[in-house]
This record gives sequence, structure tokens and C-alpha cells, in this order.
Amino acid sequence: MALNILKAGHEVTVHNRTREKEEPVAKAGAKRAASPKEAAMGQEVIITCVSDTPDVEEVILGENGVIHGASPGSIVMDMSTISPAATRRIAAELGKKGIKMIDAPVSGGSEGAQKGTLSIMIGGEAADVEKVMPVLQAMGKTITHIGPIGSGQITKAINQVIIAGTYWGVAEGVALGLKAGLDMEKVVQAVGSGAAGSWGLTNRSGNMIKNSYPLGFRVRFHRKDLNIALEAARELGVTIPVAAFVEQIETGLITRGHGDEDVSVIARSIREQSGID
Repeated sequence: MALNILKAGHEVTVHNRTREKEEPVAKAGAKRAASPKEAAMGQEVIITCVSDTPDVEEVILGENGVIHGASPGSIVMDMSTISPAATRRIAAELGKKGIKMIDAPVSGGSEGAQKGTLSIMIGGEAADVEKVMPVLQAMGKTITHIGPIGSGQITKAINQVIIAGTYWGVAEGVALGLKAGLDMEKVVQAVGSGAAGSWGLTNRSGNMIKNSYPLGFRVRFHRKDLNIALEAARELGVTIPVAAFVEQIETGLITRGHGDEDVSVIARSIREQSGID
């Protein structure tokens, strides 16, 4: 994502908590900063993208966080996937210092990040979103301003709930076809152009057929995202049983050491239950 911003002609200063991960971006022309605070100094737009809610809180509000380096009028754009409630709290703290914030979580996996074709879901003030649009366009193809701060995170939770159900449905279909002895490449071709077609079927059924799950998107991160969705559902009084079921499947896979494989690894569970493996 940072490389694509550079390629679009923007000046970039980068900081990663794992410092060696900065090196490819620095070689491409980015400056390096020793902390989030230093990275934010003098910048119009500050982008954060880390693993979970506590990480975002530390990177933005911590002792060496963005809040201590950003100038009034600058815009913090958090592209992590975190709690909507926490997003609103962080925005309120930044607002006390005159710093704007938008939440802009993404979907599209590592492929979308590399190609600059991510789907970006945005919460925040329209004027702030308009200011950062050139940066967003360097990273994403589908850019949608949903509503006020936190709206992007709720939308990402919906995205992850739908992925959970879609991937599980694909896994069941693949298992049924394998047990029946069908040529699954032909099956995917046959059903993929009809009502059963989906990104998951097109791009991840191959993993499920081969029982090999390269990244992608780590299942431990998807499980984290489902927990965020389940928390939001409890707060809103919404029942999402399929998401809860898949979250439990993912928990078991993570316990067994599969947490760093792609989300499509949920097929491993149904393959085993079906006697395929």
C-alpha cells in the first residue's frame, strides 16, 4: 500500500514496529521515522494500518504515538480493522487537539494491496474524505464513503461476516464434490458463472481442492475480525449464527497451529470431518 502511494507521486515517511519491514519502501524512496510520533510530524495525512484495536490505540495515542506528532488540521486515516466503538473514542481524543480522523478499513487481501485494487470502506466527515481521496485512489479501486466515523469499521465487520458464510459454503460444496469423485475444476467452472458465483469461489476454491492454503489473509486475523463483528452484533441485538459458528471453527484451527494460513483453511475442518483427509 505504501509502495503504491509512492508510485502515485506522493512523498512518504514510513514507520513499522518491525523495523526491517520498512526497508523495501525506503529503497523505493520513502523516508524512515523512528516512531509513529516522528512519522506524523509535519504531515498532512497520517495512515495507520496495524493488527488489532490495542495496537491502533498504542500507535495513535501511546507515549510515542501519532497524537504527539501530528499538527492541528492534519488527518489520521486508520486502515486497520478494529472496534467501531474504539474508533470513535480515538477520533474524540484526536479531535481535542484539532486532528481529524477517518476510518478506512480495506478488503481484497494481499493481492489487492499489491495491485492497488483494494475495496476501501470509509467513515468520517465528507470534507476530510475528499482531501485524502488522491491517496485513497493510489491504494484502492472501489472507494465508498459510508457515513460518519466508525461506519467504515461496521461495514468491514459486515464484509467479514459475509466472507465467513461464503467460504464455509464453498468448503461444503468442495467437500461434497470431492467425495462424489467429480472433477472439481469443471464443477467450479460450471457453478461459478451462475448464482453460486463469488470471489471466494473463484479465488479460493483451488486452495480447498488442493488442501493447501497460502496467503491470502491470515485466519487468525479473520477470527479477530469476526470477534469484532460478534461484539457489534451483541451491542445491536442482531443474531449472526453462521459467523459465530465459523469463528469457533477458526479458533480450533488456530489452536492446532494453522493461524497463519489463509482464511480458506476453514475447508481443512470439513475435509477432515468428511473423511477426505
